[in-house]
Amino acid sequence: MDDENDDIPAERTFDPATRALEQSNQFRIHAEIAAVFEGTRKWDAQLRPGLDADVARQVQRAVAKLEKSRQGDTPIISPEAAPEAAQVLNLFREKDLSTNDYHVHRRPGEVMIVRWLEGDEVEAFYERLQAHFDAALASFRTEERSANEWKDDPKVTEYLDLLDKMEVKMADRYLRDPIREHGIFVLSTQTADELDILFLTEHVMALPPAELVGRASAPPDDPTEQDRAWFYKLFLLRGVRDGVEQMCFFTFLQKTDDSGW
Repeated sequence: MDDENDDIPAERTFDPATRALEQSNQFRIHAEIAAVFEGTRKWDAQLRPGLDADVARQVQRAVAKLEKSRQGDTPIISPEAAPEAAQVLNLFREKDLSTNDYHVHRRPGEVMIVRWLEGDEVEAFYERLQAHFDAALASFRTEERSANEWKDDPKVTEYLDLLDKMEVKMADRYLRDPIREHGIFVLSTQTADELDILFLTEHVMALPPAELVGRASAPPDDPTEQDRAWFYKLFLLRGVRDGVEQMCFFTFLQKTDDSGW
């Protein structure tokens, strides 16, 4: 019997494998956001406003160019663009900027954030990335089985079994071994037309929003959904230098009622 209030769609429109994969992708996205931005809450990372505008734009232009240099449908950067990827990963040395911290350049309604990780910091990132994914999946398995296992529907049973068997190694998704073994550079991206800025600042970073986006751009005390909505794009660049793993995260945020970049 069809029920429009059921958590799982009716049998005629419900594909168990597709549904399980969609959930996995959602958990991966949330795990990435948490692992990238939780440094102020978990790893003593500092928010460092005042990043030089030229440095912020240099990184912005570079990662946008690297995004276009990826090979086919893969996140792997072409060999021709590898020197520019290496330059971005090493820019913190050239500009005497700290790793782990969040270097921020702000304009009204617009924020650029650059964060570099190296060595043990990269290892900690992968550990937290996996932990976030595993925790979300375990909680969701329990909730879905509790809500749906009573249903006399073979597709629901198959879906629940697929969730139980699901195992995702986030380091594999990030091509960590090929990066270390073959010296390739990899750039993946994540985009949201409307990200809740309070979710990012208060929940993930444990910061008042004004500390990240500035007082003038922060949502008011009683914000509407529009007040909280920001365009968000995250670039995740990875590589190795002299046997040491490196990462650079570049984030562009813009209030959705402003023009795009």
